[in-house]
Amino acid sequence: MSKYVKKCPECGSVNLFWNKDKGEIICRDCGLVLEEKMVDFDQEWREMDSEAAARKRRTGAPMSYTHFDQGLGTEVGTKADFYKLGGKSKNKFFRLRKWQQRISTAIERNLKLALAELKRVSSYLKLPSSVEEEASRIYTLAVQKGLVRGRSMESVVAGALYAACRRHDVPRTLDELSEASGVEKKEIGRTYRFITRELGIKILPSNPSDYIARFASSLRLSPEAQTKSVEIIEEAQRVELTSGRGPTGIAAAALYVAALINGEKRTQREVADVAGVTEVTIRNRYKELLDELGLEKEIKKTKKKAAAAA
Repeated sequence: MSKYVKKCPECGSVNLFWNKDKGEIICRDCGLVLEEKMVDFDQEWREMDSEAAARKRRTGAPMSYTHFDQGLGTEVGTKADFYKLGGKSKNKFFRLRKWQQRISTAIERNLKLALAELKRVSSYLKLPSSVEEEASRIYTLAVQKGLVRGRSMESVVAGALYAACRRHDVPRTLDELSEASGVEKKEIGRTYRFITRELGIKILPSNPSDYIARFASSLRLSPEAQTKSVEIIEEAQRVELTSGRGPTGIAAAALYVAALINGEKRTQREVADVAGVTEVTIRNRYKELLDELGLEKEIKKTKKKAAAAA
C-alpha cells in the first residue's frame, strides 16, 4: 500500500487496506472496493493419478543439509542412462562425468564423503531424521569455517552428531557414539567441545531423566520402577545432588534404587552394562541418593515384605 498512495473516490479517505485473501483494496471508512487484484494460487493442471502428478509437478524434493549440495545439484546422467547410449555417446558420457568430478571443490568432496559416514552412524544409532539434519548442518558449518583441518573426518562427524543429539534431547552417550563411529570417546568429547565453542552453539546440560526410558527398557523394569526412578531424580535435582555429576551415572543409580524399592532386583553389573558406566560410579551415586534422600527405609520395607511373602 505504501507504493500506491490513493484516495477513496466516494469519501476522499486515505484509510485503505488490502485484503490478501480476497485480493481487494477496500476503504475502511465507507467500505468501497477500489480495486480487485485476484490471484489464483491453485495449480493450473488437474491431477488424475500419482504418475500424472509426478510428471506434471515442477518442484523437486525440499532442500536438505543431508546432501552435500543441499539437494540442488545435478548429476551428468546415471548408470541406467549409460546402457542406452552408443559407442561415441558413451565416451562423451564418461568425459562429462570426469570433468564434473574435477571441477567440484574440496568442500564438496569432503561433504560428499562425510555426510555418507554421518548417515551410516545415524542409521546405526537409530537417530531421528531431525537429528541427522541438524548434525549435517553443524558439520557443513564446521567445514565452511575450516574447523575440520587437523582433525579426522570421523571425529568431527561424531562430534556433530553428539551436539545434535544434545540439542534435540535425544539421549545418546559418548560410549555409544564411539562404538558406532570407531573413534575414541575422549577424541569425540574434545571435538564436540571445540565445534560448539567455535560455532557458538549453546547446549544445556543433559537431564538424567532423558535416559530412564531407554535404560529401563533394556533392563526390562516395570513402569512403576521407571516412574519411581524419575521421582528420585527430580528429588535429587531439588536438593542439587546432580550438580557436577554425569547424567548417565545418576540415571543408572536412580534405576537401581527404584528397582530395589519395587522388588525388581537388578545387579549393579547389569545396570552398569546398560548405562555404560562402572559399578564404582553406581555404588557412589547409590550411597549419595540413600544418604541425602533417606531412601533406605523404603528399601528395608520392601525386603521385609519379600521375606514375609516367602
